[in-house]
Amino acid sequence: MASIPLRLRDHSYDILIGPGVRTSLAETVQRLGARRAVVVSARPAEWVPDTGVETLLLPARDGEQDKTLATVEALCGEFVRFGLTRSDVVVSCGGGTTTDVVGLAAALYHRGVPVIHLPTTLLAQVDASVGGKTAVNLPAGKNLVGAYWQPSAVLCDTDYLSTLPRRELLNGLGEIARCHFIGAPDLRGLPLEEQITASVSLKARIVETDERDTGLRHTLNYGHTLGHALEKATDFALRHGEGVAIGTVFAGRLAGALGRIDQARVEEHLDVVRHYGLPTALPAETETEVLVDLMRHDKKAMTGLGFVLDGPEGAELVGDVPPEVVARVLDRMPRARTADLVGDAVPTASTTDVG
Repeated sequence: MASIPLRLRDHSYDILIGPGVRTSLAETVQRLGARRAVVVSARPAEWVPDTGVETLLLPARDGEQDKTLATVEALCGEFVRFGLTRSDVVVSCGGGTTTDVVGLAAALYHRGVPVIHLPTTLLAQVDASVGGKTAVNLPAGKNLVGAYWQPSAVLCDTDYLSTLPRRELLNGLGEIARCHFIGAPDLRGLPLEEQITASVSLKARIVETDERDTGLRHTLNYGHTLGHALEKATDFALRHGEGVAIGTVFAGRLAGALGRIDQARVEEHLDVVRHYGLPTALPAETETEVLVDLMRHDKKAMTGLGFVLDGPEGAELVGDVPPEVVARVLDRMPRARTADLVGDAVPTASTTDVG
């Protein structure tokens, strides 16, 4: 088991990673002094550990269709009916959607109640559960309404990953692949648990430096600007990690077009993403103009188009990127049907071995 501390000025917690760590939930709840708990779970009851206190179990669904303010309102209504107070705790048990929605509900209810995350997908373990960002979608784009609300603990039980279909593993590998370009060592070929630990350690150190996304934390959005646009443009037929993978390849090409990196580094983006069995081409159904317009709504786009791009000093946020350059790079990327992009992608044995 790995234990990664995340230490902030006003709040600190530990991220536990390994098989069976979900059984630490009751001990964690006891340490918080909570008397009652609401567990919001997208997983079967047998995968939900005992909290050790009086508990209300609420069902959830993972997937973008439930990542809405209406879902947050419904959860808060259940909190009221249960009599949840600030001295109690909320627990999420599910993928990134569940983590985001439950985290936002905990942040808003009574202006903040403690929350513990039990991420059950690879994507949620390496990304959504760590760092305190919570958000839901609007019709205009992803994650446009949210709050910073740090959890009291994160329990990344790798046993959950044995229940995932291959495509859901790929969804998380997209986030791991982009770590190669924001400060992680080369993780290719390592057992999955080591890749998770390295990815989470990197994110924890970045969040400690920049909790509120004013500088360094922007680098965590590597590949995300196009990735989010692709999710929206395909009506979420393309999963988040798949979009980030394509966005990472695009980020390398855009950085090359802007003269920030050489051709060898551009090709390295493609090599890393391909290693994980992830898609690298744009969905044929998407139009360049639509993607550019969606990227204008990205939350990093203060003025014009903004992207996190590789460069001489490493990854950094680059603003006011000329739209014509963005469009030209998009037009030059290969395209394939969405079904073909995700249908044959299979992780290699080294990336799926959690032992």
